[in-house]
Amino acid sequence: MRRAPNVAYDNPGTASEGLRTNDMLDMFNGALDRYDWKLVGKRELYVPYNAYRADASELKPEDLVKAGHLDPKHLRYELHRVWVVEATLKPGQRHINPRRTYYTDEDSWQILLADHYDTKGKLWRLSEAHVINYYEVPMVSPTLEVHYDLLNGRYLVSGLDNQEEQLNFSLQRTPTDFAPASLRTRGIQ
Repeated sequence: MRRAPNVAYDNPGTASEGLRTNDMLDMFNGALDRYDWKLVGKRELYVPYNAYRADASELKPEDLVKAGHLDPKHLRYELHRVWVVEATLKPGQRHINPRRTYYTDEDSWQILLADHYDTKGKLWRLSEAHVINYYEVPMVSPTLEVHYDLLNGRYLVSGLDNQEEQLNFSLQRTPTDFAPASLRTRGIQ
């Protein structure tokens, strides 16, 4: 087993072809220390919500993933109240996105949309979390995430697990499941 490289901030996300940084995983992931955070206020906005059609087991990836964007007939957007949060890079810090705006669902606190700006202050990327309600937990969480690069017309979608076994929320883990010896018993070197 080897120590992983620095998996943080604006390092390119694994298997993302540069379309997502590590801190864009789950809409925002990691330390808050590089940004000044400001709660702008609340507003109503059309956001991805109740994405059950996009999560349907009979839906194949090729039915949803199209050139330039996801097929909108499988997506749902609803008017929701969201908290708007601005993240501005602190002086002396570096990040490929000096400014970001997050739109967080008022009810679940899930980030639903994120605007990512480049060093010139122009909107560069847009991220969407297409959420569903996992009633058995209960929680609202993305069934898939989409990160659009508006400059080059490419996008990345993650979470396309429609054809796979559904999440098992009753699975119990212990700290020993994450020990190096446990990895070796699973045949992982």
